[in-house]
Amino acid sequence: MGIVAGLDSSPDFTRIVVCDMDTGAVLRQGYAPHPVESPDGGRPSDVDPQAWLLSLGEAAGGGLLEGVQAIGVSAQQNAVVPLDAQGNTVRPAMVGGDKRTQVAAADLIDALGGREAWAQAVGCVPQAAQPVTKLRWLARTEPENAQRTAILLQAHDWLVWQLLGRPVRRTTDRGGASSTGYWSAATGAYRPDLVELALGHQAMLPEVIGPADAAGRTPEGLLISVGTGETMAAAFGLGIGLGDAVVSLGASGSVMAVHPEALVDGSGMITALADATGMHLPVVTTLNAVRTLRGTAELLGLPDLESLSELAMKSTPGAHGLVLLPYLEGERTPNLPHTAGTLAGLRRESMKAEHLARAAFEGMLCGLADALDVLRARGVEVRRVFLLGPAAELPAVQAAAPSLFGTQVVVPQPADYTAIGAARQAAWALGASQGSLDARTPPAWQGAVAQVLEPGEELAVGQAVRQQFVSVREQTHPGAF
Repeated sequence: MGIVAGLDSSPDFTRIVVCDMDTGAVLRQGYAPHPVESPDGGRPSDVDPQAWLLSLGEAAGGGLLEGVQAIGVSAQQNAVVPLDAQGNTVRPAMVGGDKRTQVAAADLIDALGGREAWAQAVGCVPQAAQPVTKLRWLARTEPENAQRTAILLQAHDWLVWQLLGRPVRRTTDRGGASSTGYWSAATGAYRPDLVELALGHQAMLPEVIGPADAAGRTPEGLLISVGTGETMAAAFGLGIGLGDAVVSLGASGSVMAVHPEALVDGSGMITALADATGMHLPVVTTLNAVRTLRGTAELLGLPDLESLSELAMKSTPGAHGLVLLPYLEGERTPNLPHTAGTLAGLRRESMKAEHLARAAFEGMLCGLADALDVLRARGVEVRRVFLLGPAAELPAVQAAAPSLFGTQVVVPQPADYTAIGAARQAAWALGASQGSLDARTPPAWQGAVAQVLEPGEELAVGQAVRQQFVSVREQTHPGAF
């Protein structure tokens, strides 16, 4: 029996799981927060990457990695680490969804000739968080630092490189590369001209190696797999495949699915990411998910989302005709950046707190169903939907989601799926290097322990509620899709 480890370096912490190589069973785990402080108490936009190494060392303390033969590294996406020609950091890593780079994103879109030009070039339209946009901001705001930047790495690339002792060869994977804004999932190649467009000059980029390839071995002989971004690692840890979609309920929402080919979308609603297995991971994002629920809870004077859910369950499907278009922060899907939310169907009998609570849940889920339909319309098969995030546990979400999505809904038990996905990748690389696993077929690990919800007899009712939502959307924003 071999044992492997997976590392998740998120924006706030490092988590490490040690797993059985054959089954994926978690044997032990470690955790440490990043030693990072922000002056305003929020999440910082600039982070010294040494903080990631410090928390990694702390999380791995107490002999956690004893006997481990291989380790996989996943890390936050969109963090870019600019290095000089000697491999030293030019400035702190630029991380997260950075508001200061919004102008740079618009600037880049115009510079290449519009949204469709970007979608055709690399399968996505520049957004504030993306590395390509941060490079444009760097060139405009810190030209001296931009000039000194000779090498570009993402967070997981940098961590792998450090663990290997900073070798001459620097590597990345398809998943990480696909979120940069200068690598195309459709062609499997970098667009150095887009780096130059953003940064003002060329820079060295890491070599993209295969999903089962090893990045190298440490001097002690520990094999390190290629690594990947957190989204791809979580999908791999969940064990999703063709026919599966993942709906993630954060403040904003995202819908992604496994597909055999890259989807080029001229409207820019689909971001064409690659996954950690050699397949593709088209993603559609909504700006409004749990923030819709929080706003409604505040409006109704409720202390938490559990109370909102309890209240919503006192209403019935369709909320007595009340429909909430949940575009509270504007919206990306459909592309209505400057709009506001809409509450329609107000009648004397519908003006009750429980109906508004129900309309908030239905509006949020219908908005995500719209995002699912963007993928379905492009031929993506959706046989079941994995529902992630703490809000997935709410009874009002679980009651409505299967019939509104029109398919089976799976609610996995909370677990460190990102770290587990990184460990599964390590097992694949180790097995492929030993000849015990095929480089084209990942190890078959136990799937996520989950609750399975079927639409059942509620399907027709749910689809009628969905149609009610679509009618209001079409009347309010004709031709939005």
